[in-house]
Amino acid sequence: MTYSGAVKVGGPADVHELQNLMISKVAVGPMDNNAYLLRCRATDEQLLIDAANDAGTLLTLIGDDGIASVVTTHQHGDHWQALAEVVVATGARTYAGRDDAEGIPVPTDVLVGDGDTIRVGHVELTARHLVGHTPGSIALVYDDPHGHPHVFTGDCLFPGGPGRTTQPDHFQSLMSGLEAKVFSLPDETWIYPGHGNDTTLGAERPHIAEWWARGW
Repeated sequence: MTYSGAVKVGGPADVHELQNLMISKVAVGPMDNNAYLLRCRATDEQLLIDAANDAGTLLTLIGDDGIASVVTTHQHGDHWQALAEVVVATGARTYAGRDDAEGIPVPTDVLVGDGDTIRVGHVELTARHLVGHTPGSIALVYDDPHGHPHVFTGDCLFPGGPGRTTQPDHFQSLMSGLEAKVFSLPDETWIYPGHGNDTTLGAERPHIAEWWARGW
């Protein structure tokens, strides 16, 4: 079936099948968080993005093959409620942004900075540090050699605008980072956010000026 990215808490995962990578999206928890399981098709190694909530659902999605690593996109509590349980069950290596790791109550094995590479099997993800929603938020870019880029943005970019910021300089920092590090990618780039439906850069790009004007 065609991937839509529309998922509901308690409902099935939606699977985006790429040539080298399978991406399974599931919604968990009272804040409708998205978690993404990435599976390298060549090696079957798996990586989880945001062990947000409902460890049972996540561990069922992961299955018997386990995961090699789990990446937390940022330090807000709704994105790591299941992290401790998932790590204990799988022995996964933990990754988080260098400037957010202290706010995550599970030790971070690998501190991630801008431009760092995280691997899942033969697939490489490039981290982009975005300051504003939190000090150390990271987006993960998969530049598919057989298609267009795919970006896991955490809470930094959603359909309809950037993530929440609490003061003007934080908003300016987040928007500047998004323009330089995310919107520099082509319109076909697929966006997987931390909550809600997916989008593309082409759908969002025409609205950048109005986001700047409204200030959120």
